[in-house]
Amino acid sequence: MAYSPRESQPSNALIRSAPFFEALPETIINSAVAHVVTRAHPANQVILLENDWGSSVYFILDGWVKIRTYNLDGKEITLNVLGKGELFGEMAPLDEVPRSTDVITLAPTVIGNMPAQDFVQLLSTEPQAGIRLAQLMARRLRQVNRRLRLRESDSTSRVADILLFLAEGQGKRTVGGVEIPNLPHRELSSLSGLARETVTRVLNKLEKKGLILRDRDILCIPDMHAIEQTLV
Repeated sequence: MAYSPRESQPSNALIRSAPFFEALPETIINSAVAHVVTRAHPANQVILLENDWGSSVYFILDGWVKIRTYNLDGKEITLNVLGKGELFGEMAPLDEVPRSTDVITLAPTVIGNMPAQDFVQLLSTEPQAGIRLAQLMARRLRQVNRRLRLRESDSTSRVADILLFLAEGQGKRTVGGVEIPNLPHRELSSLSGLARETVTRVLNKLEKKGLILRDRDILCIPDMHAIEQTLV
């Protein structure tokens, strides 16, 4: 039987968990989320495909997704990993062009779908929404620039930077450190531009030094500053 995502109308509290809405007036939020529907997706579920038309904008309420494309040789490239509080699919409605990437869940994920016309209307009528979107795009650009600068660094620095990128963006802070999903090594390989075997070797080295702790689903960074010291 094919999987059918579970759907429900979100509460204001749930959709407010997306930082995009934090500074908006209550009346604006009520109007913006009136037609939002939440869907619970399993891991490895395709949410968007490249060249789809942009009929919705998506808010991650829980879980993780990867943004994927392919190079000229047909090799899969992971451009980004997004987690709780992030949004995606916002560019196609603004540009009125098809999607430019695929989006796939990396873990069980809950996503709020907002009709594209409602999103565009929100940006047109609420200046703070436009500012929030600009802040989001600026942060993503800084992240890309940082990763590009490290492309010439050693393998340890590049893997450590990806872990910091994930932890700073959507990591869950606990008494034991900052937790992120223990992503498959192929995903970290694609993000860092390193061979999967190299990623495995670096992770094993970081674990032996106590800089990371891993179980089946979670990777924990006990001391973010200690990981930062590995960057050269």
